[in-house]
Amino acid sequence: MLAFVSDLGAAGSAMREAFPALERLADVLVLARSARIGRSGEAGRYSYLVHGRGCRMIGPGGVDVDVDFFGGVMAFDFWRLRCYGQSLPTPVDLTTEELRAAVESLKDVLAEVSPGWFTVSGTHDGLAGADVSGA
Repeated sequence: MLAFVSDLGAAGSAMREAFPALERLADVLVLARSARIGRSGEAGRYSYLVHGRGCRMIGPGGVDVDVDFFGGVMAFDFWRLRCYGQSLPTPVDLTTEELRAAVESLKDVLAEVSPGWFTVSGTHDGLAGADVSGA
């Protein structure tokens, strides 16, 4: 779970570096919908695809980090966590119960923003400035 948060942070940083107009990762939707950036492309070592209300970022080695945005809050669900786990160099396929237990154990790092949807707590877009090093 913390690896997902870390990879999400790295992907978000790559996106913000590639697109300085991004004040928060959720702004990628506005930029793509207004054609200021492509709906898909490259951002540093990541490829990205803006979809519906979210963005999928594929990192080095094919690691898949996908989020949706709820009113500017970046969020992910168990399906996205499962896809992430399956994309790792050594794939991990956790059950919903195992994922729920992992989320519950990280209440100081993650917050449930809607039933079954989570974000990194204490940040304006669910990520920037999050300290997960000791969690």
